[in-house]
Amino acid sequence: MHESSIIQYFIEQSERESTVEAIVEALEIRFQLQPKVARVLKSSLEAIDDLQHLKRLRREAWQAPTLEEFMLLVGDET
Repeated sequence: MHESSIIQYFIEQSERESTVEAIVEALEIRFQLQPKVARVLKSSLEAIDDLQHLKRLRREAWQAPTLEEFMLLVGDET
């Protein structure tokens, strides 16, 4: 059982990392982010532990009308 929880932890960590990468990529495409802005944003997203919140933010990355509005959502999640 203990090994199972360790494996699950690493699976979730991997999913979190890939979700963060997907969010940053979507925002880079939509808003032509500068590398410095992308790094700051990625750092903020990595501070979010809840995978479900990150998944919601991934959807919002494609739907938010502006980068500023998306950043407000990130601020609400941290």
